Amino acid sequence: MNTLEPIGGQTMRLYFLGRGGTEGGGCPSLFVTDRGTYVVQGWTTDTPGIIEIPHLLLGFALPDTFIGATMTDTGRGTFVLSGAPVMDLEALAQMDIYPDETAIEVAKLERTFYGNAASTG
Repeated sequence: MNTLEPIGGQTMRLYFLGRGGTEGGGCPSLFVTDRGTYVVQGWTTDTPGIIEIPHLLLGFALPDTFIGATMTDTGRGTFVLSGAPVMDLEALAQMDIYPDETAIEVAKLERTFYGNAASTG
């Protein structure tokens, strides 16, 4: 198992999970925090606190967890989602955020598996 290396400041520690696109910076990214949340870096939209991310970014969520935000499929390979804007300057300084990007904090929720409904007997 890989160990996650912390980045970020004293207020919020970030652990990089993956990028949703090209190599290098300026790309939507997913981080987990020491607060039990996710920080999602994505493309800005016209509405503050709402970002756009590629579908494949969700594949970097930790096992048995998911991003706890309502997502709307744009129909072009991306989702829009909302969350609390990241204001921690130390954490923001550790992310490679381009001018058309921003970061939001969202809940990290655990999946509950109830088994196969067809196997009731």
